[in-house]
Amino acid sequence: MSVTSLNIDEGALAAVLRLSGVRTKRDAVNLALREYAERHERIAALERYADMAQEWDHESWREQHEMEKRGE
Repeated sequence: MSVTSLNIDEGALAAVLRLSGVRTKRDAVNLALREYAERHERIAALERYADMAQEWDHESWREQHEMEKRGE
């Protein structure tokens, strides 16, 4: 971990501290950074799944599923 000096929006920091229950500014900033990254990773994953779903065909899936259940 590196030491970095930042000018932080005090209102946003106070909100993160209040809402999250963390006790230190460092914990609040790290939590906010992790949550930001995780949110954007989830959005990217959802977009990938939505793209894949464009080709999705329920009937074909159902037939494939039934064949697998029968061991074919």
